[in-house]
Amino acid sequence: MSKTTRIWTQSSYHTAFKCGGWAYLRDDAEGLVGQAGGDRYTTPVRMALTGLVAALKEAPKGQVAIQTDNAEVVRVGAMLAKGLQPQGDEAPEDDLDLWAQLAAALPGRPATFARSGPDAKTPNAFAGAWADLARDKANAKGAFASAIPKPNLAKVLGL
Repeated sequence: MSKTTRIWTQSSYHTAFKCGGWAYLRDDAEGLVGQAGGDRYTTPVRMALTGLVAALKEAPKGQVAIQTDNAEVVRVGAMLAKGLQPQGDEAPEDDLDLWAQLAAALPGRPATFARSGPDAKTPNAFAGAWADLARDKANAKGAFASAIPKPNLAKVLGL
């Protein structure tokens, strides 16, 4: 039996500067990996989707349990995971490029979605702190994405 891949994503958005950051942690058969990034002139949903799509990009096929902080990503993502296409008021109007990438990444990965916040001493809190850091870096320097260093990831295992 293969291991269920677990993904935690958090996003951070500054309304005054319209900049955002994202971070994910992924625990799969290869171990724990993470990445953070951000962009200027973005939206909260775009940051949440960017982090999730990045997390799924190199994830192994098989069962995946996703925890994310964005309610729209949970709602629409759960529909896409069941093979349903959101219609009418349920369909997203923005970020269609990222929604399409998410829909393309889900086949072969039975997925469950849950909404989560950056609760203390959890992988969500760790990802939330990195998303905040990424937001501030993106505001100062522009769009970027980079791996979370392994020594930092080792701290998550102790949570």
